[in-house]
Amino acid sequence: MSWLRSITKPGVFTRSKKDVKANVWVKCPSCGDMLYRKDLAANLNICTNCGHHHRISVQARLAYLCDEGTTQEVSVPAPKVDPLKFKDRKSYADRLKDAKKASDGEDAFKVVIGDVDGVTTVLCLLDFAFMAGSMGTYVGEAIVKAAQTAKEKNLPLVLVPASGGARMQEGILSLMQMARTTAAILDLKDAGLPYLVLLTDPTTGGVTASFAMQGDVLMAEPGALIGFAGPRVIQQTIGETLPEGFQTAEYLKDHGMVDMVTGRHQQKAEIAKIFKILTKA
Repeated sequence: MSWLRSITKPGVFTRSKKDVKANVWVKCPSCGDMLYRKDLAANLNICTNCGHHHRISVQARLAYLCDEGTTQEVSVPAPKVDPLKFKDRKSYADRLKDAKKASDGEDAFKVVIGDVDGVTTVLCLLDFAFMAGSMGTYVGEAIVKAAQTAKEKNLPLVLVPASGGARMQEGILSLMQMARTTAAILDLKDAGLPYLVLLTDPTTGGVTASFAMQGDVLMAEPGALIGFAGPRVIQQTIGETLPEGFQTAEYLKDHGMVDMVTGRHQQKAEIAKIFKILTKA
């Protein structure tokens, strides 16, 4: 028993370090403030001090983007698992099993039909918790399915990337998804249906080089990293210091690469307004 407990008055309760859960507080990577996790979640995972947009789960994003009780999941056909029988320090099959446990999903995506502020929409979201949201054949199939569903039902499409790029464990098959997804999006556009991309942190690699930058409207979250290669790789390659804020959402907007930078509290209303304008609803 510690000396503090020995002099504590009867009825006064003191807590040991073991009584306090380690995940109660979150440190903001931008301002360094310690944030109470429940308060952070209630504010859509936006820092109450500096406004930094923390990464958010697919389920939490759907909860604020879609009207309550309107979402219906779209089934996506599963391709062959581990087509190359890839193995590095760990087999790809085992990595997939671990990722499924960590993210509670079949792969790095979710496709749903839901109402966004009253506008029925097809939404496809990438899950960074599943192998860094990397794009393999299953993710490619999901994006194609989302585009086809939007076309069949004559609905607009919202795509929310959060990805480290193509999935190396599937080699050339993952790179083929760049062409497949691009073709599916072009087919949707030929049908005259709106396609909006909500760029989140991070959006990189082959995802950026394909469907993520093809939106009729490119909306980005504040502070999101958006690019092909990362800034550190670029800086080491060209041997020069990069401008401050390089590859952030705000930098890309200033240089004409994205249309708007919109916080989470405003995204739902802005998306609905854009679709009403584009569809003349």
